[in-house]
Amino acid sequence: MLIVAVIVYLTVNMNYLVRLEPAPHMLDDPPMVSVCVPARDEERGIRACLESLLKQDYPEFEVIVVNDHSTDRTGEIIHNIQDSRLIALDGKDLPEGWLGKPFALHQAFQKAKGEILLFTDADPVFQPLALRTAVFTMRERNLSALTLLPKAEFGSFWERAVQPTIFGFIGALTRFRKVNSPNHKSAMGFGAFLMFKRSAYEAIGGHEGGKADVLEDVLIAKRLKKAGFKLLVADAKRLFSIRMYYGFREIWTGWRKNMFLAMKRSVLRAFYYVFMVLAFVLAPYLMLVWNVMAGADLLWVGLSLFGVCMVSAATVKTCDELGLSRINACLFPIGAMVMAAIMINSMIQTLVFSRTEWRGRVYSVE
Repeated sequence: MLIVAVIVYLTVNMNYLVRLEPAPHMLDDPPMVSVCVPARDEERGIRACLESLLKQDYPEFEVIVVNDHSTDRTGEIIHNIQDSRLIALDGKDLPEGWLGKPFALHQAFQKAKGEILLFTDADPVFQPLALRTAVFTMRERNLSALTLLPKAEFGSFWERAVQPTIFGFIGALTRFRKVNSPNHKSAMGFGAFLMFKRSAYEAIGGHEGGKADVLEDVLIAKRLKKAGFKLLVADAKRLFSIRMYYGFREIWTGWRKNMFLAMKRSVLRAFYYVFMVLAFVLAPYLMLVWNVMAGADLLWVGLSLFGVCMVSAATVKTCDELGLSRINACLFPIGAMVMAAIMINSMIQTLVFSRTEWRGRVYSVE
């Protein structure tokens, strides 16, 4: 019954996900857009990201990139890109009370001239129509802010095993009907694409209003909704893509930094989610193996096989949604175990060591 209930919920929830299509035409009198990019040790993807932004088929925009004390070739790569629309800044020293990414974005904002502000990361790759479509959507739907889900790119075995499980988990927890309703307080933000009207961004205090937020993308969206502004969360696989983490180590440290914080530091909530993930993704397979090996009655074998079929259908659908080969559905049980372990490790880091770390910086989470 649990498996059936979860699948019904997931199906209904996904029906409320808005999926953006490329804008049919350019807006009349398009507003100036400032794209703000924080970059700390991003030599692997910064060139592709910036070059894709500079190829936008939008008439009036600037790209402001902040090199946040990188120790690799990030700064060199940025300064080697010659384009009058690119503004390269060397980040200032991190002030007391700030986290690195919010401060880098705040510095970019201080230089921004646009009526529309786009905050993104240093690793997405954008299609030329991305800005045009996003601004068209903002105006057509009379939005104060727009946050978009990218197409996910996968490389290594561990990316294909773990990332789809986590993405499916996030999708399940994001109640799209509520986050897109102006009458509900629920909100969600994705740091790879957060677009604001300047007036709305300034009204909520911008990133300075959440300068110590590890989950700066989610919390700035919550502040926006709380202030009464209109937000849309949408799927934008046709607009841009991202490969978030490369390999097991990056997956572990990347998700560990904020997973327990996303659960509002609740031990009960953390164990509940660990239980739900393992019960839904892993337990049906274990029950089938147990019943077969124990020589259980045909009824119990049939019920456990039904559970496996239902879970397999859900994981295959997730693979389809993510553009992955369906064979990767068989990796979800491995992903569920790793995800559960990351949840526990994230909880320990927060409760026992009172810290989180990212890009060589360690932050207190008292």
